[in-house]
Amino acid sequence: MESSEEITQPEARARPYSKLSVIMPVYNEETTVAQIVDRLLAAQIPLDKEVLIVDDASSDGTAAVLDRLAFPEVRIIRHPDNRGKGAAIRTGLAEASGDLILIQDADLEYDPADIPNLLEPLLSGRARAVYGSRFTGAEQNMSLLHRLGNRFLSILTNLLYGSSLSDMETCYKLIDADLMRGVHLTAERFDFEPEITGKLLKQGIKIHEVPISYKGREFHEGKKITWRDGFAALWTLLKVRFEKL
Repeated sequence: MESSEEITQPEARARPYSKLSVIMPVYNEETTVAQIVDRLLAAQIPLDKEVLIVDDASSDGTAAVLDRLAFPEVRIIRHPDNRGKGAAIRTGLAEASGDLILIQDADLEYDPADIPNLLEPLLSGRARAVYGSRFTGAEQNMSLLHRLGNRFLSILTNLLYGSSLSDMETCYKLIDADLMRGVHLTAERFDFEPEITGKLLKQGIKIHEVPISYKGREFHEGKKITWRDGFAALWTLLKVRFEKL
């Protein structure tokens, strides 16, 4: 069952969306990136799609794996230096040609089979921004530390911005491309999540949530976000809330 904030703003109306741009930041994901691309291309998406993979100067065998991908929908963009997830998303956004933007991690935590459900509120005109919530879906394998950290940051977001989100930190963010390009983004790392969320909410944009499945991994399996990123997210939420639009 879906949960959402009530969509009343005039911006939420049916739009003739025709193309989905999937932006995939990649850093040292040689064992999973080909699998997630296969899953993306197999997903039953009722739109044209492009997959923009931004290799953020991987130091393992990721570049060689990407070189072997030969799909017309897939484009590889390379950073000469490692800059972070937020910087990779901004690079992808500058190259995207779709009228909808989806963020996809290069691991296997998020399942592209959920994308059709994420699309529905946008295609029906009920929203312009949709987040996939791990806490209202079939959540799996999330450590207690990550669970508590994510819950805390979502509660803080709701207190600061008057929202009712259950999962601010989710990777699965599906946003109208014009709306996303209208947000001034500066995040370099994982502070992208609170920055885009805070700036959308501050502009009065209602964020719709859809349940998704989630299969978390741990640090020994390649997970990269740390407690330091939690403090950066906290600072970003506060900074965005009290800065001028």
